[in-house]
Amino acid sequence: MSCIKSIAFTAALLFTAMQLHAAVPSEPPKESPHPASIHLWPNGAPGYESRKDEPEKLDWREEPENNITFPILYNIHNPSIVPFLPDKSIATGAAVIIAPGGGHMFLTIDREGYDLAKWLADHGVAAFVLKYRLARDHAGNSPYKVEVEALADAKRSMRLVRSKAADWGVDPKRIGFLGFSAGGELAGLIGTRFDAGDPKSSDPIEQMSCRPDFLGLIYGGPYRVTDFSDKTPPSFLLCAYNDPGNAVNEANLFLKLHAANIPAELHIYNTGGHGFGVRNDRNIAVESWPARFHDWLKDIGMLAPKKG
Repeated sequence: MSCIKSIAFTAALLFTAMQLHAAVPSEPPKESPHPASIHLWPNGAPGYESRKDEPEKLDWREEPENNITFPILYNIHNPSIVPFLPDKSIATGAAVIIAPGGGHMFLTIDREGYDLAKWLADHGVAAFVLKYRLARDHAGNSPYKVEVEALADAKRSMRLVRSKAADWGVDPKRIGFLGFSAGGELAGLIGTRFDAGDPKSSDPIEQMSCRPDFLGLIYGGPYRVTDFSDKTPPSFLLCAYNDPGNAVNEANLFLKLHAANIPAELHIYNTGGHGFGVRNDRNIAVESWPARFHDWLKDIGMLAPKKG
């Protein structure tokens, strides 16, 4: 009898191992159909024009502790935005540039990028997923820095969307910047180091202001930023309590914003961990967070009143 039990137990282990192995894709993922990327600079990023034709790389990343595998994007040398525009019948005029996270090594391009962009577009908010240059690129030997090239990409994305606001049905005074994790750090940087544009530039896009009209800091934030002023945009902060480092960071950031008299809203959900992005497969409260962000946009006057 014990021998039979042993055989059954071994078979169960083998079956489980086969399931786990099968759950890990062997081929790189293919990006879901989405609008085409629009490069931030038509001839490539300044100083790196020679790298503009290098292809981006898409691969899988495993998180055994969360029992998930998800696509990541890296080797980004020609930064771009991917637009998701709402139907004109529900468009509010608001827009959000989304910076996915990934530790500046890669971009968690779906659940911290396209998935939120699609949700926002379905709720009347134009969204633009930013593919920015990575200071610690997964491909290795990155020549970029967060506070130089990545920030330059964030600034340029704001100017580009603002310059094409009329074409995209966007109010140029209602364009925000939201980032997850490392992208949240980028959001904090642009939220304090923006400028009004260069009126003398021969490039009309560079003449535009890159100041966001609001910020979203999702389980991340401006770890290097302390220079808040009354010009810092209204900010939405969100994380999970069981993401200890970021929970403390977001709480401290909220207090700094409050001290600087910057309108801010903070949500700390009990459960969610780090990197939850946009998910609806765990039946936990944090999965409803995009609706809280949408509510906040309405509260601060970023959404147009409903007709009638």
